[in-house]
Amino acid sequence: MQIDNRTDISLPTELLEAIAKELGAEDFELIVTSDEEIRKLNSAYRGIDAPTDVLSFPLAPAPGAPLGSVVISTDRARDAAERFEHDVADEIALLFIHGLLHLLGYDHERDSGQMRQKERELIERFGLPASLIIRSES
Repeated sequence: MQIDNRTDISLPTELLEAIAKELGAEDFELIVTSDEEIRKLNSAYRGIDAPTDVLSFPLAPAPGAPLGSVVISTDRARDAAERFEHDVADEIALLFIHGLLHLLGYDHERDSGQMRQKERELIERFGLPASLIIRSES
């Protein structure tokens, strides 16, 4: 995992590495940035001119190729952590799980609950608060 932290937030690197290891994901990029930058990416690649919390950019599968990139907005992470009354490091871990699962091919919008189940398993394994998908189900 290559980390590009473009913010002043200290990342829970050991936790993120443990999550990636648990999922068997090693070769990918994590970019941690601001609402401004993620808004530009969201607009360019999804046609949505608004910031979002996490984006995943999977690369085409090829032998030896990296999985792709996960991009997290710390502005969104801070807001959610405050709103749901937990630590920003926990929120970053939740966003990381969500984005990394997408890189691994999971898709909660199209699957039959497999991504939700995998998120729940990881949340329990690492003692994290309720995730994006779980919060949206409530």
